[in-house]
Amino acid sequence: MSAGNQTAVVEFILQGFSEDPQVRGLLLVIFLILYLIALLGNGLIITLITLSPGLHTPMYFFLVNLAILDIICTTTVLPKLLESLVVQVDTISYQGCLTQLFFLIWSLGAELLLLTAMAFDRYVAICQPLRYGTIMSWPLCALLAVAVWTFGAVNTSVHTGLITQLTFCGPNHIQHFLCEAPSLLLLSCSPTVINNVMIIMADIYYGVVNFFLTLASYGYIVASILRIRSASGKRRAFNTCSSHLLVVTLYYSTVIYTYLLPGSGVSTENGKVVTVLYTAVSPALNPLIYTLRNKDVKVALQKMAPISW
Repeated sequence: MSAGNQTAVVEFILQGFSEDPQVRGLLLVIFLILYLIALLGNGLIITLITLSPGLHTPMYFFLVNLAILDIICTTTVLPKLLESLVVQVDTISYQGCLTQLFFLIWSLGAELLLLTAMAFDRYVAICQPLRYGTIMSWPLCALLAVAVWTFGAVNTSVHTGLITQLTFCGPNHIQHFLCEAPSLLLLSCSPTVINNVMIIMADIYYGVVNFFLTLASYGYIVASILRIRSASGKRRAFNTCSSHLLVVTLYYSTVIYTYLLPGSGVSTENGKVVTVLYTAVSPALNPLIYTLRNKDVKVALQKMAPISW
């Protein structure tokens, strides 16, 4: 197609889950419940930690950041998905697609960095307990948080900016229920070599490097726990990092599975389910994991609103 015959795409068609009205109705209820749980749960975590002086520690400071990122992630995806299920129109404007892409990449990248920072915090707490207050000072915690948000913003600005330089003139059917970089690049009429190189570099840094840093932290944590002689001491040490370890396992397993998928049709359907796990299920489960498995949070919650656990 010559440049003169190219027509710019003004909207994209998203690939929904099903055309069956009953299935769409069921999905609407499920996603609405997940979205409400994510908003209420993470909002409660933020409020609880903010209003409870006993929770003003580095671990809970990072947890507030995680809750904010979860709200951004699920709000970036689910409202549009709910709208498409209600009105049965699976389209999104070009500007809306880029906006969704920007905040999705930002929240996902920042969350990977934050989980690494949280793993380092747990490493210091268990392996260097006597120096914890000195190492995990508030200036360092603030610096880590600023770095997480800043690197995430720079990363998403680069990817979104490169995509805005592409021309979309042909098919506008995205093989996903949301806007993601790999799916958009398949629709571009322009060369995407630079985009693909930057995606690979980001995947290596955010996925591989941070994964091994987190893995190394927990390697030292496990070795330190095994050196504890008493069973009660081992149990207490494990309880201080069990919630974070569960969140890390859930998040990395879904993200890694998604980005290692081949581009076949069957894998695309599987990819939708896995994407739902880290954009809807994980943000809804994280507050429950940290609340139900954390004694300090439960005590603070009881002080605010006395209930039986």
